[in-house]
Amino acid sequence: MGRNESSSRRKFLKNSSLAAVSVSFLQSSCKEGLVIPKEYESEDSFEFAFLTDIHIKPEMNAPKGFQMAIDKVNELNPDFVLTGGDLVYDAMRGDYKKCESLFTLYKKMSEGFKMPVYNCLGNHDLFGIYEESPESDAHPDYKYGMWERHFGKTYYSFDHKGWHFITLNSLDVTEDKKYRGFFHDEQLLWLKGNLEKLEKSTPIVLTTHIPMMCGFTQLNGGQGSRTVANAPQVFKLLEGYNLKLILQGHIHWKEYGAVNDRFQFITGGSIAGNGWKGRRHNTKEGFVKISVKGNDFSWEYVDHGWESERLKLNKDLMDKV
Repeated sequence: MGRNESSSRRKFLKNSSLAAVSVSFLQSSCKEGLVIPKEYESEDSFEFAFLTDIHIKPEMNAPKGFQMAIDKVNELNPDFVLTGGDLVYDAMRGDYKKCESLFTLYKKMSEGFKMPVYNCLGNHDLFGIYEESPESDAHPDYKYGMWERHFGKTYYSFDHKGWHFITLNSLDVTEDKKYRGFFHDEQLLWLKGNLEKLEKSTPIVLTTHIPMMCGFTQLNGGQGSRTVANAPQVFKLLEGYNLKLILQGHIHWKEYGAVNDRFQFITGGSIAGNGWKGRRHNTKEGFVKISVKGNDFSWEYVDHGWESERLKLNKDLMDKV
C-alpha cells in the first residue's frame, strides 16, 4: 500500500469513527423522555401548556386530580401555563363564602406550578349571576368582580420570545340572568389598540373560554350555539395579522382545525372531565402541550393520569363496601 493510500485510509477511518460517535449521540438525543437542558435549546424555541376547565372544588377528589395535572406539567417543564377558564366550580350560583373559598383553593394550588400561570375567565367563574344566587347584581364581586379581585383584568396580553399572547373575556350576562358568549365593546376597542402596536408579522396566540369556532352542534345536533356570538368582529380585527392559533375551552372535548391556511384552533379537552366523575363527550381528561420553533408550532394532548387514578379510587371504595 502506497503512502497516499495509507494516509487516505487513516483519514477515512478517523472520519468514520467521528461519524459513528455523531450518529450515536443523535440517536441518544432523540430517545423519548430525554430532557435537553434549556441552555442548549434554540433561542426561538419554547413550550407552553394549555389547561382548561379545571373545575376545582373540595369534593370528588378534585384537588387530587388537579395536583396530578400540576405534577405532570412540572415534569414537562414548559416555559409557562395558559388556562382556558372555568377554574372553579361553581361561582355562578353565588354564596359568597363558598365562592371565595373556591378561588382561594385554586390560587393556593396553582402556586404549585413551577412556571408562570396566565388565567382566562370562564362562565363558572362569574360570581352570582344566576337568578338563584343569594347575592344581587349590586354586590361588588358580581359578575367579573370576584375574578378581578383575585386575578386582575379579564383580558390582557403578554409577549414571549417574539410571540404575542392575547387572553380575551368571552363572557357576558343576559337580562334574564344567564351567561352568553360575547366580546363586549370596551374589550374590542382595547384589542384594536393592542394589535395596532404590533408588527404585522408577529405570531399571535389567542385564548378564549367560549370557542370562537366549533363543530360540536353540527356533529351532535341540538339548539343554540356553543360559540361566541360576535366572534366575526374579532376575526375582522385580526385580518392582516399573523394569527397562528386560537386556544379555547368550555366544551370539555378535544377538537382541532386549520382554517384556509390562515390559522389553527384547538379546543383543549378538560382537566376535570365530567365534573371529576369520568369522561365528558368521551374525551379523556388531559391538557395540551404546545411546542414552538420559530414561526411554527406542534402540539399534543397529554393525559395527566386522572382516569386511571379515578378508576383505582372507585375500585378501592367498592372493595371496602
